[in-house]
Amino acid sequence: MKTFLLITSLFLIESLSVFSQTKITGQVDDVKGEALPGVNIFIKGSFDGTSSKLDGSFEFATELSGDQILIFQFLGFKTKELPIALDQETINISSIQLMEMITEMNAVTISAGAMQASDQSKSVILKPLDIVTTPSAMGDIMGAFQTLPGTSTVGNDGRLFVRGGDASEVGIYIDGMRVGNAYGTTTGNVPTRTRFNPNLFKGTFFSTGGYSAEYGQALSSALALNTKDLSVRSQGDLSIMTVGGGYSHTLANDRQSITASANYFNLGPYQQLIKQKVDFEEAPKSWDVEVAAQKKTGKNGLLKVMARTESGGMKLWQPLPGTEKRIQVDLRNDYRYAQANWRTILKKDWMIFAGISYSKNFDKITYDSLKVDRTNELIHIKSTATKDFSDRLSAKFGVEYFRHTFSEKLTEANQVRDYKDHETYAFTEWDYYFNKSLVLRTGLRAGFSTVSDETWLDPRVSLAYQLGDKGQLSFAAGKFHQLPLENYRVLNTTLQNSESDHLILNYLFSKEGFTFRAETFYKNYDGLVTFDGVETNASNLENKGSGYARGVDFFFRDRKTFKETDYWITYSFVDSKRSYNQFQTQVQPSFAPRHNISVVVKHFFPSLKSQLGMSFSYNDGYTYSNPNVDNSAMNSKTKSFQNLSLSWSYLPKPNLIIHLACTNVLGRDNVFGYTYSPTPNPAGVFESIPQGQLAPRFLFLGVFLTLSKDKTANNLNNL
Repeated sequence: MKTFLLITSLFLIESLSVFSQTKITGQVDDVKGEALPGVNIFIKGSFDGTSSKLDGSFEFATELSGDQILIFQFLGFKTKELPIALDQETINISSIQLMEMITEMNAVTISAGAMQASDQSKSVILKPLDIVTTPSAMGDIMGAFQTLPGTSTVGNDGRLFVRGGDASEVGIYIDGMRVGNAYGTTTGNVPTRTRFNPNLFKGTFFSTGGYSAEYGQALSSALALNTKDLSVRSQGDLSIMTVGGGYSHTLANDRQSITASANYFNLGPYQQLIKQKVDFEEAPKSWDVEVAAQKKTGKNGLLKVMARTESGGMKLWQPLPGTEKRIQVDLRNDYRYAQANWRTILKKDWMIFAGISYSKNFDKITYDSLKVDRTNELIHIKSTATKDFSDRLSAKFGVEYFRHTFSEKLTEANQVRDYKDHETYAFTEWDYYFNKSLVLRTGLRAGFSTVSDETWLDPRVSLAYQLGDKGQLSFAAGKFHQLPLENYRVLNTTLQNSESDHLILNYLFSKEGFTFRAETFYKNYDGLVTFDGVETNASNLENKGSGYARGVDFFFRDRKTFKETDYWITYSFVDSKRSYNQFQTQVQPSFAPRHNISVVVKHFFPSLKSQLGMSFSYNDGYTYSNPNVDNSAMNSKTKSFQNLSLSWSYLPKPNLIIHLACTNVLGRDNVFGYTYSPTPNPAGVFESIPQGQLAPRFLFLGVFLTLSKDKTANNLNNL
C-alpha cells in the first residue's frame, strides 16, 4: 500500500511539473521579411531560451509563470523586448521583426554637394595634410580646394569660386562661427589669400551646394573649418621662409593647451630678386599675432578660445590704358578676429554648443587723390542643441544673431555713409534612417534683417541610398538666400536678398585607397543686384538680375595602385549665365570658365626622405568685354589658363622639414582679362592692358624646425 501511494505521489508531482511548463514558439525576421537565423531569444532574468533556426523559427519551454519579458538579441540589430503573460500552455508569437542598428560605421552618409577633409569620415576627399602639401596651393587653404570638383581658378583673385558663383557666395566658418573678411584685403590684379594658417585646423567640411540648414547667407557654397582640440604635446615651431618667418609655441597637458604664434611677411626682398610685372613702390607686407587655447570642462565639455590681430599693406602704381599716366594705389589694412565656443554633452544625450565671434576689418585706401576709410564689423552669436532620439532619428535646433556694421568715409570731404543691420535666424534639421542604407535629411532655416525689413524661409532636403558596401547615391535640393555686398547695400539699403535654388545628384564610390565621385547639378538665381555705370560709380541699384549654373563634376583619387604614390584627378564642366552688376542681359561671368581640370600627384622616396609633388591646373579661358569687337557684353575669351607647379619636401631629421615649391614652372603667360581705355585712340582702337600674373613664376623656400622633448615631432604632427 505504501509503495502504491509513493508511486502515485511521484506520478502526480511529475504531472503537475509537466502541466506547469509553457511552450513558446515563433518566427524572427528583419523588416524586409527575411528570416534571421541565430537570434538569441530568452526570458529576461532567466536562463530559459534558445536561438532561432535557419528559417528564423524558434521553440523552447519554461517553467516560469506570470508576466515576463522576452528578449530578442542579434548582432547588428536593435535588441527588442516583448512583454508576455505565461498563463497558458502554448504561446505563439507569429512574427517578430528586428530593425538593423544604425551606426556611423555602417550607415549611409549624405554626400550630395558635400566634401570632407578630415580623418574621421569615410566620405573624406582630402585630409588636412593634403592642404599644405599641394604644390600649387603654397600652403593656402583655398589654393588646395581649387583642385577639387566644382571650383574654378581665378589666378588674379585668389578666392574660392564655386559652380558659376562669385567668391562672395561662399560662406566661411570657423568652428561653426561666421568669419567676416576671411581673405586679406588687396588691390586689383594682386591675388589674395586666406588669413588663417592651415596648421590651426584638424578638418574641413566643404559643400558645393545643398548644404545644411545650419549655414546661411551664401548662394553657392559653405566652407566650415574646424580647429583642433587639445594639442598632443608642448613644442615650439620655427619657420624661416623666402617671404618672411614666424614662431609658434604650444604648452599642453591632459586638460588644456595653448598656442601662441607670431609671423612677419615682406615680399620686398623677394621682389628685388624676381622681377615683377606690377610696379610696386612698396611690396606687400604684413605681421600677425594669434593665440588659440583649449580647455576641458567637466566630464564632457570643451572650451575653445581664439584671437588674432594682423596689419599689412602695399603701395603700387597702376597704369591707365591709352595713356602714359599712372595712378598710385596705397592700401593699409588692420584686422581683428576673436571667438569663443563651448560644447558639452548633457543628460539624456543632449549635445549643446554655444559660441560668439567678432570680426573687424579696417581699410585705408588712397587711389590717386581719393582717400577712403572703410570699416566692416561683424558680431555673431550662436547656440545649437543636438539630440539622438534613437539610432534612427536625430535632430538639431539652433538660433543665431548677427550685428553687421559697415561704413565708408571720404576723408578729405569728411563724408560718411553707413548702415547697421541686425539679423536673426532660427533653424532645425532632422535626420531619419529608414535603415542603414537609406537616410533622409530635412531642414528649415528662417531669417530676418532689420535693414532690408525682410523675412525669408529656406527649406532644404537631402536623401542618400547605399549601393552595396562601397557605393552610394545622394540627392539634395534647397533654397538659399544672401544679402547683397556691403558696398552695394550702403548705396541702397532697401536692397533685398538674392536667391538661389539648388538641385544636386551625386554618386560616390569609396573603398580602401580609391575614391570616385560624380555629381551633376542645376542652380538658378533670382534677385541679383544690377546697376547702371561701373562698380566704382554705380547708380540705380536694384534686385533685377537672374541667371543659372548647371554642369557635372568628376573626381578620382588613387592611393593604392602605385607604391608610395598618391594622386587625384578632377574635371568640372560649368555652363553659367547671369544678368548681374552692370550686365543687363545674361552673360557668361568672367569667373566661370566652362572646362576646369586639375591633376595632383605626390610620390614619396623613402631612401631620400623626400616627397616630390606635382599639380597641373587648366581651364578654357575667361570671358571679357572687348569694345573693339562690338558693343555686346562678354564677347571675347582669353586663351586657356595653364599652371604646372612642382614641390619638394625633404626631412633630413624628423624635426626638420625643408620645403621648396615653384608655381607655373613653364612660365606660361596667363591672362585673366583686359582693362580698356574708355575712349578710342585716333585710329579708332580702344587700347588695353592685360590683367595677368605678378610674375611668370612664384618660388618658395621654407625651413620648418620643431623644438620639443620628443625629437621626432614636427609641424605635420599638428595636422
